[in-house]
Amino acid sequence: MGKPKSHASSLPPPFFQSKLLCFSLLYLLTSLSLAFYNSLSATRCLFRSSPFDPIQSPLFTYPSSYGEHKYVIPTHRNSCSYPVHFSDYWNVLREIQELSTMPPPLPALRYIKGKGQSFGGNFSTQNRVSYFNHSDNGIEVPCGFFKDFPVSDSDRKAMESCHGLVVVSALFNDHDKIRQPKSLGSKTMDTVCFFMFVDEVTLAALEQHGVVKSRASPESRVGVWRIVKVNSDEGLYENNPAMNGVIPKYLVHRLFPNSKFSIWVDAKMQLMVDPLLLIHALVVAQDVDMAISRHPFFVHTMEEAMATARWKKWWDVEGLRLQMETYCGNGLQPWTPEKLPYRSDVPDSAVILRRHGPRSDLFSCLVFNELEAFNPRDQLPFAYVRDGMSPKVKMNMFDVEVFEQIALEYRHVLKRSSSPAAEQGTKRRRVGGGFWHDLVVNSSCCSRCQNYLLEMWGGDSHV
Repeated sequence: MGKPKSHASSLPPPFFQSKLLCFSLLYLLTSLSLAFYNSLSATRCLFRSSPFDPIQSPLFTYPSSYGEHKYVIPTHRNSCSYPVHFSDYWNVLREIQELSTMPPPLPALRYIKGKGQSFGGNFSTQNRVSYFNHSDNGIEVPCGFFKDFPVSDSDRKAMESCHGLVVVSALFNDHDKIRQPKSLGSKTMDTVCFFMFVDEVTLAALEQHGVVKSRASPESRVGVWRIVKVNSDEGLYENNPAMNGVIPKYLVHRLFPNSKFSIWVDAKMQLMVDPLLLIHALVVAQDVDMAISRHPFFVHTMEEAMATARWKKWWDVEGLRLQMETYCGNGLQPWTPEKLPYRSDVPDSAVILRRHGPRSDLFSCLVFNELEAFNPRDQLPFAYVRDGMSPKVKMNMFDVEVFEQIALEYRHVLKRSSSPAAEQGTKRRRVGGGFWHDLVVNSSCCSRCQNYLLEMWGGDSHV
């Protein structure tokens, strides 16, 4: 009677056991990864395709009295139709650095110089429209700076020395809180410039809370942000801090003449993705001049104008009516699929990404001129300028769910400053029925926007 065969002798050699184990583990990890991806992609945008060594330590520790994390606005979107996939951080870093050393595109815009009664020159409608067609590169374009922009020489020198990507924000009248961007790569602060423009009211509040040590300091920093004091009572827009904030928002290419890219961030926003990855994914990889989010609710300019009047976002309702009548008379049409690849006429302009060059610079100049002519509500002249200008600006209007992933939005400071500008703005704010009566209730035969309204109401108002 022979010996029974041992169980050990029936097993495959150890080499095959280890190989089988590796394949099993690989299969398990792959399955788990796919399941995790699917669970995420159904509810949110999965952006990053690889880790990029983000900075983990806090960039700045705020005094407890400052309350920079209060009043965040929650988001409730549960889908992402157009997820954005970022390239590897280190490859993006090298590519942006290479692009930043290249000479600027030609032909560069030339700007009208001289002195004026206002910062923007206060051009008439006919004059502003005459610059929309820029087929002759020898013609100089009005683009602000008919008065000096009142910052210190040291700040101006620092602005001119930024040669790559600049992230810009502005905080006037102590209307918001300074917040630090999140998820910065370990080399981003060595590559990207961060500038925050503030006025005296804001700077006094920052000093009161101990966020900055002294207003008299020649250079102040709050985390990544270099704080630039703007003497807003010297030649800018008196009692209009919103219009003063429009200067760095739309004339960033003039304030930072050597920068190749810029990201504007409203002070109510907090960036949640590294700016190098943002500018690469939304501008460079898309081969566009600028990128901006679509508005979450409105598609047509008139919808935004009506909301501005209804919710008292601007006090001069009669001025809004005149503005829309002017735009309709000069060719503004409601959005239709014929305007593609522009996917909407109304942006959410809280975050604007630009590649500085002739087309994006011209667009910014023309929008700024309209803002000075009417009001600082920059969503109103957006489509009017974009559709009427030549050469056309190449634009990536990305989806709202993408916007909500790359930045958090906070409510404005609830307790307003008791500055004369804020008090005057409250007194002048009024509800005017003229805008609604003329354009909505009974569009008369003489209304320049009658055909616009009929076409808007007769078609689909969604993309």
